[in-house]
Amino acid sequence: MASNTSSRERLTPDQRNSFAAAYLGWAMDAFDYFLVVLIYADIAKDFGVPLTQMALITTMTLIMRPVGAFIFGMWADRKGRRIPLMADVTFYSIVGFLCAFAPNFWILMVLRMLYGIGMGGEWGLGAALAMEKIPASRRGFFSGFLQSGYSMGYLCASLAFLLLNTWLGLNWRWMFALSIIPALISLFIRARVEESAAWEATRKRVKQTQTSARQIWSNPAIWRRFIFLILLMTAFNWMSHGTQDIYPTFLKATDDLGAGLAKSTATWIAVIYNLGAIIGGLIAGALSERYGRKVLIIACALLALPIVPLFAYSTTAGSLALGSFLMQVMVQGAWGVIPAHLTELSPDEIRGFYPGVTYQLGNCLAAFNLPIQEAIAGSHGYPFALTVTIVPVLISVIVLTAIGRERKGVEFGTAQASASVGTST
Repeated sequence: MASNTSSRERLTPDQRNSFAAAYLGWAMDAFDYFLVVLIYADIAKDFGVPLTQMALITTMTLIMRPVGAFIFGMWADRKGRRIPLMADVTFYSIVGFLCAFAPNFWILMVLRMLYGIGMGGEWGLGAALAMEKIPASRRGFFSGFLQSGYSMGYLCASLAFLLLNTWLGLNWRWMFALSIIPALISLFIRARVEESAAWEATRKRVKQTQTSARQIWSNPAIWRRFIFLILLMTAFNWMSHGTQDIYPTFLKATDDLGAGLAKSTATWIAVIYNLGAIIGGLIAGALSERYGRKVLIIACALLALPIVPLFAYSTTAGSLALGSFLMQVMVQGAWGVIPAHLTELSPDEIRGFYPGVTYQLGNCLAAFNLPIQEAIAGSHGYPFALTVTIVPVLISVIVLTAIGRERKGVEFGTAQASASVGTST
């Protein structure tokens, strides 16, 4: 009876603010990132560069993410989650806004690299703070809810593109300029968030035991799990970016390489498949509380495999919308488990650093997905490029998840979640 009451308990105002700030921050990151995905063909045309060179913009953004995860993660483990998160959102808001005024390709490249640093700091700290505050019995649902912020950001970017570019005829610079508004809203909410009680308890225990970061990292099990999670996050990020980044270009591409749809039709399909992503994340995250994190991830990746032909080789707008919708239900369903799963696998003492850096190093290793897909598509077409890169990654996600461990429901801020126990892969 106590567990049922716990699972239904209402969140406190601070818990709601913490979650809302993490959700909006993550949605804002995705909004700004996918702006480039939607408009990079227009930017390439304005700056007179080929699409293969323009694709490096997203690659370099992803490569810089681990830098932000390292800087802000170390700061958060030493000084708390709240101030580093506020500094991070302020930094990437300003940089994202400045992208609207980039005079050439190379300055935009530098700005997007700086944005990548800010983006790298957001997910790990936001997820750590949100998951540390959410009751353990509700962590699965709110994990899926939090990760769906990524898809919500993509959805909002698609709608903003429809409004500003397709309907109002404004150029790509307006997209960047207006992105500062939701970032400022996130900053306002974040300023009202209290510090993490789990972090405060951990810092107290670390001071009492005089545990240093060097001692924590000297544990071989911490390193083994760290490397394993980087591999897992590489597969996950390749799965996500491999099914999303090139897809809008595929939908619009002609010359027998892509679907050849009108720009507005392609954008509406992006809206539809992002709705699927949100649904998938919410459902899988909630179900993981009942059936376990690993079971839901493996189930989603398995169900995605037979959807690949419909997703990549359909020739009508309706079937492409259906295929991409179902694909994102599964891909982002698997992702919906990750905020809870990754933070639960992270020791208390380094939870600001550990999940963010493993996530972003995996992102870095997956950063060459878009240029590789563009190169394959140039000679073999987009359907083949999508298939040959997605199928092996889905299999990798299944295998890596199966051999990893799970710590569903671990209580943060206790010896149970410290670096000294439960550290096998």
